[in-house]
Amino acid sequence: MKEQKLKPVIFTNGLYNYNRADLFKQNLILKALEITSDPKKLKELVGVRSVAEVYRTLDKMAIRKEYHEALVRQGIDLDYIVKGIKGVCEDSGSPAVQLGGHKTLLKSLGLDEYKDDDGVSRESWEDMVRKMVESGTGKCENKDYEVIEPPIPEKEKKAIAEEKERGKSLYE
Repeated sequence: MKEQKLKPVIFTNGLYNYNRADLFKQNLILKALEITSDPKKLKELVGVRSVAEVYRTLDKMAIRKEYHEALVRQGIDLDYIVKGIKGVCEDSGSPAVQLGGHKTLLKSLGLDEYKDDDGVSRESWEDMVRKMVESGTGKCENKDYEVIEPPIPEKEKKAIAEEKERGKSLYE
């Protein structure tokens, strides 16, 4: 029998953010657990859609705790990681590797990029236009305009007609 190589659970942002670590929800559940341990009540208190989501969040919290305990048992803690990055920065012969180590340190401190928040709104353009129209600062006048449709080539007209014929046969 082949030995399984199990990999750690990593919470990543996917297409639907299904696996992300929602710290806000986790903190709400921890506070709600002080009041009750009934999953249905927890669902109401936290404001999630289903009891399964409560269980899923609790599982993520338990797995994360176990994972961190396993790392510490293996001697991997923040001191170990920082010492490793420091070693790469000091002992590496390659300037590119040293630069990468320093970039990693700066990123871990949150000093890798500075964003100048000069009052630029984070709203979408649609929300901004809606607010302007509602406040009266943005005038939205209905103007009549003519739409000039380009002529459809004959080849394309034939393809559209053939497609319609094929579609009719599907419903007969």
